[in-house]
Amino acid sequence: MSAAARITTARGQRPVRRGATRGIRSATLTIVAVAIGAVVLVPFVRWALVDARWTGTADDCRREGVGACWAFIGHKLPFIFFGLYPPAERWRPALATIVIVALVIATMLPLFWRRWLVAAWIVALGLFLWLMGGGGTLPHVATQQWGGFPITMMLTVLGLGVGLPIGILLALGRRSRLTVPRLTATTIVEVVRGVPLVAVLYLSVLVVPLALSTGVEIDKLLLAQAGVAVFAGAYLAEAVRGGLQMVPPRRLDAARALGLTRWQSMRLVVLPEALRIVIPAFISIAVGFFQDTSLIVIIGLFDLLNTARLAAQDPAWLGFHTEAYVFVGAVYFAGSALVSRYGLWLERRMATSTRRT
Repeated sequence: MSAAARITTARGQRPVRRGATRGIRSATLTIVAVAIGAVVLVPFVRWALVDARWTGTADDCRREGVGACWAFIGHKLPFIFFGLYPPAERWRPALATIVIVALVIATMLPLFWRRWLVAAWIVALGLFLWLMGGGGTLPHVATQQWGGFPITMMLTVLGLGVGLPIGILLALGRRSRLTVPRLTATTIVEVVRGVPLVAVLYLSVLVVPLALSTGVEIDKLLLAQAGVAVFAGAYLAEAVRGGLQMVPPRRLDAARALGLTRWQSMRLVVLPEALRIVIPAFISIAVGFFQDTSLIVIIGLFDLLNTARLAAQDPAWLGFHTEAYVFVGAVYFAGSALVSRYGLWLERRMATSTRRT
């Protein structure tokens, strides 16, 4: 065999060897993953489903051989979802949560992206606050008694909803040619992003009231909501700024050539494209804030995670905190997974609509 033939043969065998090596590695990793899954999942499934106790009392769950006590979740479910809210009035936070969730779903669908949606949000938020706080024909319920899933939804939705326009303004400010807006926006973003959310909550709830005039009081839930909105705005600002930098400068030049002003070009051409680009970043930030609402426990308010923790401290049901955390973890996982899948769907849809245009 000639030298050229041997070289050709060797080159042809290399892809075969590489494919065989990759196949062995893939098979090995699959076997390892299945083994780890069997070691972890089988005992968990046995504890959570096979040997679980679905009904009964705490004494029934403490019997030998009983796995998870889901009877505890069934018994404490109203408290986990609504916290210290008066039991006779829990239909109000339930209805308020349904209103907010329904409007969130409508907002996620491009079909409802109309001007009336802003008015719908104003009405829905007013209805939410009226149902939760009372007034008129409804008994008053102090915000210290609010808790559970409604608080989680309120902090997340309002925080991101108010934080988005704040983030857009800060992002535009950081790219401004004027010194004062650029330095102001940069300072706000860097300071807020440089401290944890816990510090922002402490500052908004404990320090801000000290700066108010004597006799002026602001509800601490409102202060906490404002802190969450500012914190979200700082993170969203960086995402929007990254999207603006990824838009080719020729987009702005083309819009200016068509006779649009710089502001019109930014609002109608550049900013929509930048927001489409940063959809994955928005989804990641939304999931993070949905999970971080549990930090409000430091100011004496209880979201879904903390009401579950309080439920597990009931003397009659001591020892079932694992079930509480697993249940709440499943709720957070379901919500985060749905938002993530929505982000993928919206990203594909926006990409398709862009190609069509």
